[in-house]
Amino acid sequence: MFEIDVTGREVLITGVDEATTGQVAALLRDGAHVTVAAEQLPTSLVDLVERGLVTHDVDPQGSYDLVIAPPPRRPTAATEPEQAGGSGRVTLVGGGPGDPGLITVAGLAALREADVVVTDRLAPLELLAGLPASVEVIDVAKIPRGEQTSQERINQVLVEQAGLGKHVVRFKGGDPYVFGRGGEEVLALSAAGIPVRVVPGVTSSIAAPELAGIPVTHRGLTQGFTVVSGHVPPGDPRSTVDWSALAHSGTTLVVLMGVHTLHRICTGLVEHGMDPATPAATIADAGLASQQVVRATLADLPRIVKEAGIGSPAVTVIGAVAGEHLPGTGDLADQGLVR
Repeated sequence: MFEIDVTGREVLITGVDEATTGQVAALLRDGAHVTVAAEQLPTSLVDLVERGLVTHDVDPQGSYDLVIAPPPRRPTAATEPEQAGGSGRVTLVGGGPGDPGLITVAGLAALREADVVVTDRLAPLELLAGLPASVEVIDVAKIPRGEQTSQERINQVLVEQAGLGKHVVRFKGGDPYVFGRGGEEVLALSAAGIPVRVVPGVTSSIAAPELAGIPVTHRGLTQGFTVVSGHVPPGDPRSTVDWSALAHSGTTLVVLMGVHTLHRICTGLVEHGMDPATPAATIADAGLASQQVVRATLADLPRIVKEAGIGSPAVTVIGAVAGEHLPGTGDLADQGLVR
């Protein structure tokens, strides 16, 4: 991404705007230590700070190897009044688990044709750094138990921007229909008469385990896998998941959005009859330079995850396959087989 080697370098970025997150993500992947200096940060950048991947210092005093002041971005011609009411449209793009190389060809093509990109925090943010300066980036990220943009407001932004005659790309992490509220956005756009196209993405429910060397199915171990949201744990009156059935399903269990509730999930599964010695693993930041994998038994996993300081985003795998140790991205990188 950068013509100079920034590995291990201290980099200061000033002049932050909503498109800067892409440049920060690119620097992180290239091994830089990044500090951002700004009073206000886009939500996706706040997320990187809260995850400990970026330093936020409003008045930095130290010395830096590289100081970057992003150039001002130009408004796109589609914002001109005569464009209003034109043939606006929305493309809902699933960006995959976070590695920019794992977006689909169709998703990347749509991104390159966009007038406006409405992005989430878990989309492959590095790709934002390659957008033309004319592309408007709107950050509508949702941080768990933190800064939020309501779904109603996101729907409104999509309708408003497309109503100005723009090609709007709604840029999401993973697949937009796997706990991504993509269906809600499509319904809102359809109700407003806005043409919408959906580009599927690689879901983290399969990709994160795979990148950690864990197959969600494996002959002789399991004949299926079940993906559930951990946002609402066992015993919660809001839960619609039959956790007792999952404990006896004999399939791999993949839990998304379950870091905060992991103790209740693991305890609940054991209470419903799952063997506490069942292999389990949690993968954080799958496919990114900050990827972290911890393995334990079902009973011990919540403690090990807490001791490792793992937070969202992370995917948990429970079942015999979590005991497998196939080559993952870290192993391949050590062998020089991937970047």
